[in-house]
Amino acid sequence: MSNSSSIRHFLLLALAETRQLQLLHFCLLLGISLAALLGNGLIISAVACGHHLHTPMFFFLLNLALADLGSICTTVPKAMHNSLWDTSNISYTGCAAQGFFFLFFISAELSLLTIMCYDRYVSICKPLHYGTLLGSRACAHMAAAAWASAFLNALMHTANTFSLPLSHGNALGQFFCEIPKILKLSCSKSYLRELGLLAVTVCLNFGCFVFIVFSYVQIFRAVLRIPSEQGQHKAFSTCLPHLAVVSLFLSTGIFSYLKPPSMSSPSLNLALSVLYLVVPPALNPLIYSLRNQELKAEVRRLMTGCFQEH
Repeated sequence: MSNSSSIRHFLLLALAETRQLQLLHFCLLLGISLAALLGNGLIISAVACGHHLHTPMFFFLLNLALADLGSICTTVPKAMHNSLWDTSNISYTGCAAQGFFFLFFISAELSLLTIMCYDRYVSICKPLHYGTLLGSRACAHMAAAAWASAFLNALMHTANTFSLPLSHGNALGQFFCEIPKILKLSCSKSYLRELGLLAVTVCLNFGCFVFIVFSYVQIFRAVLRIPSEQGQHKAFSTCLPHLAVVSLFLSTGIFSYLKPPSMSSPSLNLALSVLYLVVPPALNPLIYSLRNQELKAEVRRLMTGCFQEH
């Protein structure tokens, strides 16, 4: 990726102006990151080790946990480093790598959440076809398609953005390398090409959103037709964790990028970005483990085994 500008590094936005607040932010990010690493790590270990959890739902949950781990490990360590050492620099290549991996994991997460919605739809609305539509090979293909499409999307946007000449300074106005912020530094009309790519991506993401909404409309209609109240409760309980995770992911992301200009301010933008990037990966394992008895039992078994060994 060649760039005709002389920029060697970018300046990221500081999380706080005073030294005391910077250290406080470092401690908060450290605590949330450790919670996310522990929670997602336990889910990955539980699903991998628990043979009775080798089902499509838990297979996609394992992939979602990997995406959550990747997203939080891409942006948060650099922000913690800058807060601890009171700096704001990130190298040009480091920024390109961070932008690529951020897009990669966020795109994969949305694709996986959409696939998990399809899993719930088939499970409740077409239970007799579940084994056919979501066999092991079909699940592997869907997961591979999610990761491959996320990789191509991230590669396309990163290569296109970092090939643009940048002449409007090197201050990003964000605590991590974000494609729209970098585009604002471009002085070339070729940035319109990247805006076109972003528009296509937004349309595809909107398509995932519409699919999720449509699927849940069908799911709720099917659940309400179940004659027994116990059956309705069981069906709802399998959907609530996924619905909560989707709502958290989409609501924070949509409000971050589509809030009214009148509400825009540097401090609010920063707070929303932290909320969007850090909170979902930390809360997702908790949401899933609270509602799923099988997963909770396997996590408890793993932790008990670890304590007994030590």
